[in-house]
Amino acid sequence: MSGKLTGLERDEAVARLEGWTLQENPDAIVKSYRFGDFMSAFGFMGRVAVYADVVDHHPEWFNVYGRVDVTLTSHDVDGLSSRDLAMARFMDRAAKKSGVKAS
Repeated sequence: MSGKLTGLERDEAVARLEGWTLQENPDAIVKSYRFGDFMSAFGFMGRVAVYADVVDHHPEWFNVYGRVDVTLTSHDVDGLSSRDLAMARFMDRAAKKSGVKAS
């Protein structure tokens, strides 16, 4: 388990992520990915699902056709943790492999 990130530590860590923004309630980070079609979006979700199961840290997400909206938070610490940052970095890499469209 990792502890809750707060204040400057949290702000600096999120600033190093591409396209992720802080959300206050719940304390989380959010991002929307856009893909060219449903299969690309679903391929991305499949890659992330395997990783999430291995690390036992699962995203909250919503999918419609080529869009995947993601919220990352750690319920065990009631906020943002280093596990969320690691998941965000993995998701960004997986999105590139799945053909994410530039925003």
